[in-house]
Amino acid sequence: MTAVERKDDLLDAALIEFAEHGYEGTSTEDIARRAGISQPYLFRLFGTKKELFKATVSRCFRETLEVFQRAAEGKRGEEALKAMGDAYVEKLLSDRTRLRAQMHAYSACDDGEICELVRNGYGDLVAYVERVSGLPAEAVTRFFATGMLLNVFASMNLIERPEPWSERLLEGCREPE
Repeated sequence: MTAVERKDDLLDAALIEFAEHGYEGTSTEDIARRAGISQPYLFRLFGTKKELFKATVSRCFRETLEVFQRAAEGKRGEEALKAMGDAYVEKLLSDRTRLRAQMHAYSACDDGEICELVRNGYGDLVAYVERVSGLPAEAVTRFFATGMLLNVFASMNLIERPEPWSERLLEGCREPE
């Protein structure tokens, strides 16, 4: 494997471990074991657990932005917003590992460096959605609020196994016919 491929494998393993245990609860030993590498090699590639976490979170935000960009290509306004929302539901919402890792990234914001990274990543998503949709703040806010609710529901496994109360809230997220 090339160093780039090894780094990608390590980021995949880190995503799973951080999603399961959070930043504080994850050991680099467990990540290295999952990736099939030694712990010293993990540190050679990323330096510290924090740098590995930051790289994992950055990749999550970058990949989400790429999903939005592909979905909205050639579209503007409501059409772009709908395409991005549909792509998010189709491609990302079913990935509970990624969503749980995102939730852990938000909760790790007590650390200033991580908080800055998370704010910048989320801000990039907001800026892109604002720019490509050209819609007013209320529409963009509704888009992100619905997305965050869906993230929370997916994290609690309420998409596959909904409760009556969650079904009512999900119904409120659907666009009127």
